[in-house]
Amino acid sequence: MRPIGYWLNRTDRALTTRMDAMLAEDGLTRLGWQVLNAVHDDPRAGDAAVAGLLAANATPAALAGAVEALLADGRLTRPAPGALALTAAGRDCLTEVGAKVRAFRRLAAEGVPDEDYRTAIAVLERIARNVEAMGEGADRR
Repeated sequence: MRPIGYWLNRTDRALTTRMDAMLAEDGLTRLGWQVLNAVHDDPRAGDAAVAGLLAANATPAALAGAVEALLADGRLTRPAPGALALTAAGRDCLTEVGAKVRAFRRLAAEGVPDEDYRTAIAVLERIARNVEAMGEGADRR
């Protein structure tokens, strides 16, 4: 049996590769899609909030590049320094591309019962919290 890190890396790489290919026709990447959703979910979110929310998903440079691409293509705007907001094009993109992403997610989880999916998420969350706590000097034995 391969260790969990192998499967995490392989799954993330597969998700990113396939989502990037699917979203390319809409001028997006997986990370760009995540940025749009982060701004949608918190309309007051600026660069710092989006970076904090998506820190596990990308390097700061990649995240800054995704934000700049969305600003350049008119899906995001800066109402104030450091602030981000969806434009009408950004909102339309979320609506139009959302159906594709939902279909992608259904296909990705095909054959996985809902209970197993919820269990997998709970296990991964627990492992992440355990490993993060190690970095904080916590002794969990």
